[in-house]
Amino acid sequence: MSNSDFKPFVPAESELKEFTFKAVFLGVIMAIVLGAANAYLGMKAGLTVAATFPAAVVAMAALRGFKGTILEENIARTTASVGEALVAGAIFTIPAFVISGVWDSLWTLEHLLEGAMIMLIGGTLGVMFIILLRRTMVEEADLPYPESVAAAEIVKAGQGGATGASYVFGAMGLAALIELFKNSNGIYIAQDSVNRFFHFTQSKIQFLGSSKLFNGGIKLESPSASPALVGVGYIVGFNISAVLFAGSVLGHLLLVPLAVFLNPTLQEFAASNSWTAISDEVWFRQIRPLAVGTMIVAAFYTLYNLRTSLFEGIRRALQNLGKIKSTTGIASRLEIDLDFKKVMIAIAILAVPQYLLYHYFSGSLLGSLLLTVVLLIIGFLFSAVAGYLVGLIGSSNNPISGLTLSTLLISAILMVAIGVTGVQGVTAVLAVAGVVCCAAGIAGDMLQDLKVGHLLGGTPWRMEMGEIIGVIVAGAVLMPLIALLDQVYHIGSAALPAPQAGLMALMAKGIVGGEMAWPLVIVGIFFAIGLILIKAPSPMLIAVGMYLPFSSTAAIFVGGIIKFMLDRQAAANNFSDAEKTKAENTGVLLASGLIAGESLMAVILAFIVLGVSLSDGDFSLANLSPGATPWLGLVIFAILIYLLTKTPMKNAKSE
Repeated sequence: MSNSDFKPFVPAESELKEFTFKAVFLGVIMAIVLGAANAYLGMKAGLTVAATFPAAVVAMAALRGFKGTILEENIARTTASVGEALVAGAIFTIPAFVISGVWDSLWTLEHLLEGAMIMLIGGTLGVMFIILLRRTMVEEADLPYPESVAAAEIVKAGQGGATGASYVFGAMGLAALIELFKNSNGIYIAQDSVNRFFHFTQSKIQFLGSSKLFNGGIKLESPSASPALVGVGYIVGFNISAVLFAGSVLGHLLLVPLAVFLNPTLQEFAASNSWTAISDEVWFRQIRPLAVGTMIVAAFYTLYNLRTSLFEGIRRALQNLGKIKSTTGIASRLEIDLDFKKVMIAIAILAVPQYLLYHYFSGSLLGSLLLTVVLLIIGFLFSAVAGYLVGLIGSSNNPISGLTLSTLLISAILMVAIGVTGVQGVTAVLAVAGVVCCAAGIAGDMLQDLKVGHLLGGTPWRMEMGEIIGVIVAGAVLMPLIALLDQVYHIGSAALPAPQAGLMALMAKGIVGGEMAWPLVIVGIFFAIGLILIKAPSPMLIAVGMYLPFSSTAAIFVGGIIKFMLDRQAAANNFSDAEKTKAENTGVLLASGLIAGESLMAVILAFIVLGVSLSDGDFSLANLSPGATPWLGLVIFAILIYLLTKTPMKNAKSE
């Protein structure tokens, strides 16, 4: 269909209420809530879930009681989804300051302000860049925008009365209750994972005429009884969750036992430490750096596979620069963006705090100026690329970590070239990567939202204003929440491994600080090359699986299996395409509710722990569980299987 033939759901001449206080206020609240949930989920599982779908459903349900219009719902959803996008960019980079050791903690006023500035500058730049690109990428480009089309269809269906909000809120309540019971003294249900170490028999191996005795074994963990992780696996599907779990099997059940078995000196630690603790150390200190080496190659391999799309995105971005013009005087409200001249001025103004931020970290006048100029250009190009990829494959599959790694390498090389090294160089590089990552995250999310609005008949400049407001509020509020999670759960630990941030930290310290664990990283690089040569599916997912705790990837895999079960049941019942779509949408809403419920309860518990500790109380999440039998965790999986298969099947057959 040509652009001239396109007709939005709400016509241009409509006078429905749109940019109202209730719509923006609801959107801001959802941006904070969904952003907090995704901050926890992203650092725990290494994956985030696009907020467009739950935000659309909640907006429909909440505004219905206030007689909200579909355009008000669109503004609320648009404002809300930036929280998830901004926090996705933040958690890939800001935790790296702690993991790298250049910051002791995020929970100081100085670091809270620094992190907030990174988020605000990066997020606002991303919005400004996309305002310039909107017409080209949304209206003129022949891109499918799969998630945008699906979200628009959900909103259209909701105008008939069925919003699906009961599925989201019901699943949220269930997941929150389970998380509370898991971590509440006296009403304990199940541990997140159960460790069992199975010993090998003692072995003797000859080395250069000498005999060495070897002890070893395999540590097995049960899947985490986590509704959020199961929900993630359900949404990403069986294939992706299986590849992720395969990486975990390689890391935990092959490389860790191999490292333990082939290192006889580890027996010296066995006298004072359990073999479970030793295997944990081997995974944390040796296998994870190896996985980082694999992630480095995998990230660039992912970008290489997308090279045609990347270059097309850059070409369109450069082409659009020559088309920039003011939209003042255009009659149709569907064509009006924020004034391009004012946007360009805003970008120029934002260069000032960007320069000051880089100078604050690096202490170099020349380096800060160079980084500001180069990163403005790269930020614009990478924002265009991120938006273009969202148009092709959706926001959930947007590889912004690969774009961020490219930015980090460029900035690290620039820092070394001008002689800025050590702690100052590392912090400057991470700050640059944080700004670009936040800009790219916002850019992809914003184009997805603008496409939904385009299909529904929203006014572009009003949606753009909603995005700006959402970024400002979320950037100011979400940094303390990220710091709170670090204070309670400790970023970089098994509870919050933050794999992408770990990758950024290792690269920054390795290049600028000269502390790269090169032997392990190089082995990981060759491992990635081997995976590529045998055409393994998604080396990046395999590497992330090696980096994450086994219990987490196993729980995600359980979610993928449940989704596979639903697909098989739908096929066995000869569902029509409409019934399959209805079942899938119901399942996605339920899974989104599970993710939000557990994540938000984890944040609430973090507030409780922090409040007690600030009042000099002796309380932590580590001593909440009295140690009841973990097998009751099977009850949780039984409930989740029933919820995520039977409910969608039943709803698919309903009127």
